[in-house]
Amino acid sequence: MAESCHLPCLSLSSLVLLPPRPLRPTSAFRQRQLSQTDSRFGQRTGDRLIEPVFLWVYAFFIFVIMAFFASRTVRAGQLLGARLRAASPLTTVAAASASRVRDNAEFAAAEAGPQQNKKEFAFAAITACVGAAAFFSAWGPGYSSRPVLLQEAPKGALDPNTWIHFKLLEIEQLSHNTKKFRLGFDDANAVSGLSVASCLLTRARIGSEGKDGKPNYVIRPYTPVTSPDVKGYFDLVVKIYPEGKMTQHMAKLGVGDTLEVKGPIPKIPYSPNMKRHIGMVAGGTGITPMYQVIDAILSNESDMTQVSLVYANVSPDDILLKKTLDDLAASHPNFKVFYVVNNPTANWKGGVGFTTYDTIVKALPPPSDDTLILVCGPPGMMKAISGDKESPKNQGELTGLLKKAGYSGHQVFKF
Repeated sequence: MAESCHLPCLSLSSLVLLPPRPLRPTSAFRQRQLSQTDSRFGQRTGDRLIEPVFLWVYAFFIFVIMAFFASRTVRAGQLLGARLRAASPLTTVAAASASRVRDNAEFAAAEAGPQQNKKEFAFAAITACVGAAAFFSAWGPGYSSRPVLLQEAPKGALDPNTWIHFKLLEIEQLSHNTKKFRLGFDDANAVSGLSVASCLLTRARIGSEGKDGKPNYVIRPYTPVTSPDVKGYFDLVVKIYPEGKMTQHMAKLGVGDTLEVKGPIPKIPYSPNMKRHIGMVAGGTGITPMYQVIDAILSNESDMTQVSLVYANVSPDDILLKKTLDDLAASHPNFKVFYVVNNPTANWKGGVGFTTYDTIVKALPPPSDDTLILVCGPPGMMKAISGDKESPKNQGELTGLLKKAGYSGHQVFKF
């Protein structure tokens, strides 16, 4: 009976030799997070690294062990191959017993001589070098010698299923009829939990109770103009209408008062570079969801999306966030804004009148599967540009100037 060949198990040996692997590398990108105090260990987890001397000694030890095992593996393979060749009918027709097969195998292995031993050593050295490289990649400087706790993502302050009271921190008058309300979170490190693009609902108890005895609430949607990753607060830009129940309620609020909010409510999920060119038509406070998308694109250096905005208002004084938009257009070549007003001033240099077919054709990207047009504004503008939505969840049929310009329904989204 032929002798059995014992092939060493490299993976098992390596596992026995290696100490516990750290959970996460302390790369340069994560140094600030890893240097934070770990309450469980009572010290800074990113500061204690494997000592260089120990690292080199340990690497040399692994090198020697892996070279030995590699050498044994090569020798065992030679013996096995020689035995198989010796047992083949093509070369051992005269072989009549197991002992003859063994003798031939041993002779064939010895016949390889010093030259084969050199090849064997070279293979062993290469294998050991690969092992050492793998060791350094997993245990080199910059990697923690003990477990590192992952930093939790900031908690979202909003709840889509619960009305929450948020306190007013600041109120800023943006124009003669528009204010910016800053609402704060109880946790200063919390973010809103909003996504791009999404909105939230506000609720106010207005008027007397209904016939069923329940409070009479007015609910209105608004889109924050703060980035989703801003901590501690979010901003709402609200135009105060003389007959608006919610806006009149908000106009009477002061710093320290609270407003009930629920959300977020997703609108259209945006991801970087999802379209080559995005066109926007906004009117009045319809700029807020547009600004949310604009900010997400321009704050991301890897997002190459082109953005063209047509922004219509009654007068130059009604243009919200104008300085911010102008600054963004001046500093970002992939963003262009075109203003249109009904009542221009003497020194007005933008468009005059309503948003027309010519404005749409000149300012917005042409219809394409790589183009998306976003529309948001008062009902009259929506009807003229795209047609209104049938319901919050139903975009309705595309009509108006965008239909005339050749856009199809899947190329337009109505906020």
